[in-house]
Amino acid sequence: MICGIFHKGSGLGDQLFRYITVRTLALDKGFEFGMVCPENFKGKDFMELDMGKKVDAYISISEPNGKVNIEISSLKRWNETTNYYDPEINFIGDNTIIDGNFQDERYWGHRLDFIKYWLQTPVKETEKLQQPDDLCVINFRGGEYSQVPELFLPKEYWDKAIDLIKNKYTNITFEVHTDDQKLAKQFFPDLECISNIGVNWKTVRYAKHLILSNSAFGILPALLNENIKVVIAPRYWARRNKGYWHLPQNYYKHFTYI
Repeated sequence: MICGIFHKGSGLGDQLFRYITVRTLALDKGFEFGMVCPENFKGKDFMELDMGKKVDAYISISEPNGKVNIEISSLKRWNETTNYYDPEINFIGDNTIIDGNFQDERYWGHRLDFIKYWLQTPVKETEKLQQPDDLCVINFRGGEYSQVPELFLPKEYWDKAIDLIKNKYTNITFEVHTDDQKLAKQFFPDLECISNIGVNWKTVRYAKHLILSNSAFGILPALLNENIKVVIAPRYWARRNKGYWHLPQNYYKHFTYI
């Protein structure tokens, strides 16, 4: 069995990358899979994940940063130690717990068709998942990002991305989906700003035009989106303000970087 961990302190995007990597590795090797601490999954209100086989052989402690510490386990442990694809993952054997960011598409990109199925979201009668052709969705990340100068994207990025969309598409409208509605309103005072994790994820998943932040939240729904025409993303990702690829794993060939 290949196991993964849902850390309580991890955001939804980080949790989903761990989940799809566990399932991809298990599928590739013909092993069973299971998730440690499934109760910590942050998308349970709108996404029904198969948590695999129950993992009994562990003791966990929630640390101050929300990490889960495996103290006693009959399973081996493998941690990703790079900020890009680590080919050592191919040598992992059965009965192993894996942990890491796993945001490099080489871990799971060959299984996107399966991932679309794994990450299905039940549709309510009132929901319209197909987004209008004239709508561009802005995925704005605030919160703790706003306290980190080298990480938080400046208004210049958003203005440049909006201008690029306007120059390419006529009569386009914009809508903001965010974890920080108050801060988003300061950046986009004339736009509707929506803060609802389920609505935000589904909207990015089915948008026709996207402007992404440098958050893990929007990556998978953007990559799984069959209807997308353009995805604008920040070049250098988490260090756009510094001008270097701090996380080279976050380069995705289908994104347009500025």
